[in-house]
Amino acid sequence: MDRHEQDVAALRGFNRIYTAQLGLLDAHLDQSPFTLSEARILYELANRTDPTAAEIARALRLDPAQISRTISRFVNRGLVAARDDPSHGRHQLLSLTEPGRTAFAALEGNTRRAVGALLDGLPPFRRGRLLSAAKTITGIFEEEAASRPVLRGLKPGDLGLVIARQAILYAEEYGWNGDYEALVARILADFHQSFDPERDAAWIAEMDGRMAGSIFLVHGNEPDVGKLRLLYVERDARGAGVGKMLVAACVDHARAVGYKRLELWTNSVLSAARRIYERAGFVLVDETPHHSFGKDLVGQTWSLTL
Repeated sequence: MDRHEQDVAALRGFNRIYTAQLGLLDAHLDQSPFTLSEARILYELANRTDPTAAEIARALRLDPAQISRTISRFVNRGLVAARDDPSHGRHQLLSLTEPGRTAFAALEGNTRRAVGALLDGLPPFRRGRLLSAAKTITGIFEEEAASRPVLRGLKPGDLGLVIARQAILYAEEYGWNGDYEALVARILADFHQSFDPERDAAWIAEMDGRMAGSIFLVHGNEPDVGKLRLLYVERDARGAGVGKMLVAACVDHARAVGYKRLELWTNSVLSAARRIYERAGFVLVDETPHHSFGKDLVGQTWSLTL
């Protein structure tokens, strides 16, 4: 067995012991009525302010359908309340009810007692080593996670930031004038006003807590054809896989909601974006010279059969 395989085996061995010691594979966590995934969802609900189901799904890297089913069960059991988001379409904001907070408090208490009992069962020297190792592992993964791009949905102010950042970047990099900023503003105003949660979506990429890029899925005149719009990536985030992640999220969601084809319009000068589209399976179906944004350009239409 080479060194890499030894390292893999060591980490897997730690994982098996850790999950067994804490009972993470038990049918119910810490003598509660909740599974591990249900307990994690409860934790997010208790520690976030008015989250959406999509936000929790992204945070936990769980299937959105699984999150939706779990939250529906919580609502039916009176543990969670859902209300319409007044600032964005038909999104629903979630919060724990009084019975939900009581259930979470009981779960937290049981978990604390279980972990406390595990620590109390160790001699002081071993306890110190365990806590030191736990802090080291946590620090390593927190540092890695902080530098990795993550996707989230829209928050108030995002549309204005996307307009500003795209206008500034394309002016600096390609010399485009204010006509492009006006175009992006119109596109996003239309997106907001005609937003359909069954057919439209948006993703903001973040790195180190700040916006690193964006992409939008927009419905068109044909019910089976969606449009990928306004992909961009900040200069200092390029090379980290942000563009690929954004396009993949858009394509996967378009397929999940039933679109048969995804189309996009771009310009030939945006070579980095075109490479991402090609790798995602898009094919060039049309290109036409035009004069826009103060420049002579070649507009291109790309298409992906889903």
